[in-house]
Amino acid sequence: MTIFSVRHITSYRYVRDVDFGEHRLMFRPRDSFDQRLIEASLAIYPEESHVRWIHDVFGNCVALIDISRPASELRFETWITLDHTPQVALDLKVDDQALTYPFSYDKDEIADLTPAMQRHYPDPNDEVGRWARQFVRQGRPTETGHMLMTLCYAIRESFAYARRMEHGTQTPLQTLQLRSGTCRDFALLMMEAARVLGLAARFVTGYVYVPDRDGSTVLGGGSTHAWCQVYLPGAGWAEFDPTNGIVGNRDLIRVAVARDPRQAVPLSGSYDGDGTDFDSMTVQVNVTTK
Repeated sequence: MTIFSVRHITSYRYVRDVDFGEHRLMFRPRDSFDQRLIEASLAIYPEESHVRWIHDVFGNCVALIDISRPASELRFETWITLDHTPQVALDLKVDDQALTYPFSYDKDEIADLTPAMQRHYPDPNDEVGRWARQFVRQGRPTETGHMLMTLCYAIRESFAYARRMEHGTQTPLQTLQLRSGTCRDFALLMMEAARVLGLAARFVTGYVYVPDRDGSTVLGGGSTHAWCQVYLPGAGWAEFDPTNGIVGNRDLIRVAVARDPRQAVPLSGSYDGDGTDFDSMTVQVNVTTK
């Protein structure tokens, strides 16, 4: 058991006062057997902004924020504290019929899993498909867990992490061709590869604990992080972080899950003004243990 604390500050600056539209913020972790929220708070500048909470279609907690007045700076500061229990993927109790690939999902689960099993991005020459199928052994049984771990580690070892300031996520084909990307890009590539293989996969956004930021080989600290989950009969949604080669939830703090990265943007919103009115944005994330 570990107690994690996360402080997350996002600041937008403008060259003049601007009006703001509604902002959508995901920062409250999903309570579960392996992570229990102890405390969460939110501070917004300008003050006296109105906050309304909802659950989205995936059951994620979303704060809908109306900004109280025009300003030249918009700042969100969140704090969370949670009790985290590491789960090792090798301890997953996968059903016997799913220990080797291929396997079929239970017919009662197919209707719910189908949207997460379907490929979402163009691959006209089947490049992502061919890349994914190379992890299936030919002429002998393929262990499901070994296949997924090898896929996860292959992205970690063969692709270069490159922080990118632009919004959005590369398509899986772009990431495969560039052999580089961010954590969101790598998560999406693994999701699409799993879907090629007929498995249900979904996107996860949250935070990663970096034990020692100085000289650490853990990537994705200092900002929000992203990874993916694959559904395995008997084990449920299993965590895979291809950016760091983490299998299981070690050091990973789940905030939201979604079928596609566009549905799990940590912070989004709008302002009324010209593009030249925007000056800069800074993000600071600190994940510590108690």
